[in-house]
Amino acid sequence: MFRRIKNRYLRYFVIFIYSVIIFFCAVELNFLWLFGYTPDMQDIKTPSMSVGSQVYTADGKLIGEYYHENRSPVEYKEISPSIVHALVATEDVRFYKHGGVDFYSFLTSVLSTAKGDKRGGSTITQQLAKNLFSTRKRKSQGLLRHVPVLRTLISKCKEWLTAYKIEHIYNKEEILTLYLNTVPFGNNSFGIKTATLKFFDKTPDAVTPAEAATLIGMLKATSTYNPINNPDRSLERRNTVLGQMEKYNYLTKAEFDNYSKMPLGLNLSYVENDSHGDSYIREAVERWLKKWCKDNDYDLYEDGLKIYTTIDSRLQEYAEEAVAEKMKMLQKRFDNIWGIKNPWRDSKGVEIVDFLPKAEQHLPIYKLLLAKYHGDMTQVNKYFETPKRMKVFTWKGEKDTTFSSVDSIKYYTRILNTGMMTIEPSSGKIKVWVGGINHKYFNYDHVNQAKRQAGSTFKPFAYLTALDNGYSPCDKFTDQPVSIKYTDEGKDQVWAPNNADFHFSYQEMSLRWAMGKSVNSITAQLTEKVGWDKIVSYAHKCGIESPLKAVPSVSLGSNDVSVYEMVRAYSTFLNKGEKIDPLLVTKITDHDGNTIQEFVLKTERAISEEVAWLMLYMFRGGMEEPGGTSQALWEYNGLWKKDNQIGGKTGTSSDYVDGWYMGITKDLVTGIWVGADDRSVHFNTSESGEGSHTALPIFGSFMERVYADKQSGYTYGPFPKPWTKITKSYDCPSPRISADTTANDSLKMPLDTVNGFQNTDPKPPGEQQVN
Repeated sequence: MFRRIKNRYLRYFVIFIYSVIIFFCAVELNFLWLFGYTPDMQDIKTPSMSVGSQVYTADGKLIGEYYHENRSPVEYKEISPSIVHALVATEDVRFYKHGGVDFYSFLTSVLSTAKGDKRGGSTITQQLAKNLFSTRKRKSQGLLRHVPVLRTLISKCKEWLTAYKIEHIYNKEEILTLYLNTVPFGNNSFGIKTATLKFFDKTPDAVTPAEAATLIGMLKATSTYNPINNPDRSLERRNTVLGQMEKYNYLTKAEFDNYSKMPLGLNLSYVENDSHGDSYIREAVERWLKKWCKDNDYDLYEDGLKIYTTIDSRLQEYAEEAVAEKMKMLQKRFDNIWGIKNPWRDSKGVEIVDFLPKAEQHLPIYKLLLAKYHGDMTQVNKYFETPKRMKVFTWKGEKDTTFSSVDSIKYYTRILNTGMMTIEPSSGKIKVWVGGINHKYFNYDHVNQAKRQAGSTFKPFAYLTALDNGYSPCDKFTDQPVSIKYTDEGKDQVWAPNNADFHFSYQEMSLRWAMGKSVNSITAQLTEKVGWDKIVSYAHKCGIESPLKAVPSVSLGSNDVSVYEMVRAYSTFLNKGEKIDPLLVTKITDHDGNTIQEFVLKTERAISEEVAWLMLYMFRGGMEEPGGTSQALWEYNGLWKKDNQIGGKTGTSSDYVDGWYMGITKDLVTGIWVGADDRSVHFNTSESGEGSHTALPIFGSFMERVYADKQSGYTYGPFPKPWTKITKSYDCPSPRISADTTANDSLKMPLDTVNGFQNTDPKPPGEQQVN
């Protein structure tokens, strides 16, 4: 066909034109997947900006959002003409004359670039195509993206094609509106309204020509011309834009002279809500959905999902109220105990003298300072000791103060924190998630990120192992000294646990009484009988996923576990022996409400129904047996109406570092941990620092609130009756209290230091001392 054209140059020109047409067609059709995605007409008609996802409670209350781009769209009539004039005069003076692509501007920009004066030739419509449809992002590219020059040519062709489609569907005002609503202005500001509010505390219709020029001037380079960080450059750039506005008759000479002499006039008083509704729950949901998003190719921050959690807003509110009430009291108790003394102590109660220098070294900025000052510790120390204005957390509200970095470390190290989770085992739904006392200041989640020694809350796994291997709740052991020999990492060790009060009653006790009273000596004897390896195995079967060191002290909680794991494992007992895979999210829909995914409970048989029920009976011993460690709950009158039954287990780690309470009702399992983030900071007496005095009160206050709300759905009542035939004897005779029993063994309220031990030899490697 081309040979018919006699003129060689004309023939080459025609071949070139045909080649260009074919190339554009190949790009548009993504021929052989070589060119990647190009927006079609339907995409152009229904543009999708990056839309964040929202998180709701089970009862439909919005509790958080995920988004990358902080934007607030406006209509054309809400935009000052000065903004439009500044934009057109600076970015695309022929905007009203071209149909999406300005070849004249493109060719002149190519010539200018060749001469060393680099400038862009993209029209506003082309820039909109890039902003709105991500035509240059990797996911929009095909197999030819690996060819450098060709990759750029393909991207430019896509912009041209998309720009023509945009111009075909939208008028010029609509294009300007879309552009100004999508363009980034830096500082996480997307769209003109967010920018005008952030920099001038004005809506887009109220800005002056000078302010409009400042904002449009930023578009060339949002960091370089940022009026906050680079005011001089921003001022210079603003005047350049004003000059363009005068050149193209949007301003008179007098107006230009007036505006160009003005200062930037920033007004940064506008306070935006950029927290995204940050909370422990929001971050927990993000972690929970991380794998799902990856497997299903969704982005929480861009795909406009609606996520419905299992969280009950009523129970969550009651939990947060109980935490605030009791933690405020605990912090006051802690501060009164230590006063002006430093609370960071070793196991002998001696202050750790190098605590602060080591704490400084753990800060991310420490290495940067070393590099900046070339290892000069005088300069590094000066930085840490220089006072700075800052806001700090207090239980009376946020406080403005002047602290040095050292002061800040001292202050925050003394703050007690907590983690609390409640689950409904029958459905597997997590009802309450309190990751700490204040997410803004303490965003480390103490429910499933933090792991701490479980203390005596781990003892039930020893008793579970026993019940599933021939023992019954009525079998008896004697409270007496025990010494266990074992080998750890090739070394012979001897473990001789003591009771918390360093007293042995030499009294015979049933397993139920021993667990209810949390007697270390009997737990240790039972551990030796059933085997610590087996106890580890049963804990894992019930839902503990953390690695557990199989040593005799495992049954006294020497390993680190999370609140999440403990609540999950305890739920096995109330769920008839079925281990659950807890649910935090029930449903995910798209932006229009169409269901994308529903999540259902997954269970797995861990123990028999009989043993599960017997364990609930054992847990009641904490309230019903003499000296039971849960009996501080009798102080909460709101818990004891009708025939209500509550079971539970307290726990306290060595030196009162960690306080725990695991509470069980007929419907719910709740786990609570209390302590300081640094393990060397802790209470110093059993009366102040045991789990029965730190974590248990939170549970009592929480459940009082739940029961008082008749709309909560959770009522008083006894534990479930046996789900199957019980073959083991369990209705044990009431224990007789011997004459020489100490006060702590009597029926009166016990102290909670019933889970400690000491070694006859120095603490062996890898073994923790637990109280």
